[in-house]
Amino acid sequence: MGSLERYATLWVYERAISMRVISGTAGGRKLQAPEGDQTRPITDRAKEGIFNMLSCYLDFEELTVVDLFAGSGSFGIEALSRGAKRATFVEQRPQAQQTIKKNLDTLGLGDNATILRSSVQQALSQLGPVDLAFCDPPYALNEWATLLPNIPANYVVGHASFEIELTSEWEEVRRRKYGRSRIVIAARIS
Repeated sequence: MGSLERYATLWVYERAISMRVISGTAGGRKLQAPEGDQTRPITDRAKEGIFNMLSCYLDFEELTVVDLFAGSGSFGIEALSRGAKRATFVEQRPQAQQTIKKNLDTLGLGDNATILRSSVQQALSQLGPVDLAFCDPPYALNEWATLLPNIPANYVVGHASFEIELTSEWEEVRRRKYGRSRIVIAARIS
């Protein structure tokens, strides 16, 4: 492999895992991602699409959000940047928690955030009601049927590499595909 091919390969790899805050007070700023393959980074295009769809239904000012399986904290940080009042990040891996804390501190958003070192199932039993939940489980996890009924939110965004089947507590608002990512936005049925 020649030096030009190596450079092109590195550029594509770096570009693929590069994440940033799309809009708001921290718009355009880069985010760090935890090392390894346990975190599914979301493309800027997909994240921008999700937040554009959400803005049709929600005003981010004063929202409370929870970022389940938080990884880098990208979803919750985007919500905070757009004016959310509070974000809770649920992540059990210490390296990912350190990455979330570093991202929050770098962007000056740490005062409005809580990081819970817990499994998602355990955290769901402790969380109070929130306006919006982001649920982006690891690649191999397909426990939507047990997760969704226990999420204490008015709206949920699901992100996976396969189609997400909603449970009876939720009504589909929007569904999109961005490359390999499958996104569903749902509202809790009262």
